[in-house]
Amino acid sequence: MGCSFSGLNALYDNANGGGDVWINENRFRILRQASFPNVFLVKELISDPNKIKDPSHVSDDGTYAMKKVLIQNNEQLELVKEEIRVSSLFSHPNLLPLLDHAIISVKASQDQSRKQEAYLLFPAHLDGTLLDSMKTMQAKQEFFSTLEVLQIFHQLCAGLKHMHNFDPPYAHNGVKPGNVLLTHRKGQAPLAKLMDFGNARPARRQIRSRSEALQLQEWASEHISAPFRAPELWDCASQCDIDERTDIWSLGCTLFAIMYGVSPFEYALEESDESPQLAIVNAQIKWPTEPNAQYPNDLNQFVTWMLQPQATVRPRIDDIVIHVDKLISKYSPLK
Repeated sequence: MGCSFSGLNALYDNANGGGDVWINENRFRILRQASFPNVFLVKELISDPNKIKDPSHVSDDGTYAMKKVLIQNNEQLELVKEEIRVSSLFSHPNLLPLLDHAIISVKASQDQSRKQEAYLLFPAHLDGTLLDSMKTMQAKQEFFSTLEVLQIFHQLCAGLKHMHNFDPPYAHNGVKPGNVLLTHRKGQAPLAKLMDFGNARPARRQIRSRSEALQLQEWASEHISAPFRAPELWDCASQCDIDERTDIWSLGCTLFAIMYGVSPFEYALEESDESPQLAIVNAQIKWPTEPNAQYPNDLNQFVTWMLQPQATVRPRIDDIVIHVDKLISKYSPLK
């Protein structure tokens, strides 16, 4: 599917009650809203036979997910364009691909200026997110097995490695269970895909003043979930180098969450209803004590290794992939 910023390449078919959308030469019918805000399940009605699609991304039944973004000013327009640009950079089995997009002008009421809307098309994953699965399992007091934890985590690491090894390296800035799509497969490990590249940025940044440090902290507070935010983004030094290891902290929190159902710093919010900053900057992890939520100490040590408060001693993604491979080999039932 093609990519265009043209204002003529997508429009609602008002004759059908706003139920159809054109994205370039492809027509889709909106079926229902998905479990995410402003995301809809759509079915392809008309497609251009001359368009070359990646066969691995073609839906068997023509069903896709479409994200709709209302654009009210130039700043929002630039943010959408950046999300489209970044989403188009990466091609990896464990990163959700952007299949097509269009940005259009829409009619406004008499007291409003003309607005724009963006439509972003993705493969549909109807099983929901890792967070959805975790909540369902918590309600049943169930937990992933050690091997399932490692298999899911390995896929997240593989997708993130693709971003971190890009030139230049990119940080996702949103690694957490709610941004991981999980598809359950019979007889296989669940398929995990990291999604939402709206906050992804080139990872390496030099901070050389207090104003730059405060600017980064403010951006992080607005865009990165507190329980998964790295210490250096809570208290940024005036002279420091920020890199992709901010994602490694989030990855460690996510591994903990896959195991125990919450971030390792969620308790700080629940107990005091205040900022978890103190617990995070001191890496004060609260390990669950329930007997049915016990995992090998190897996994707890793995989490601790990633949750180093000092970014300079935190491992990089290549080291983490090597380690998770070793753990999968160790805990495979064939061993």
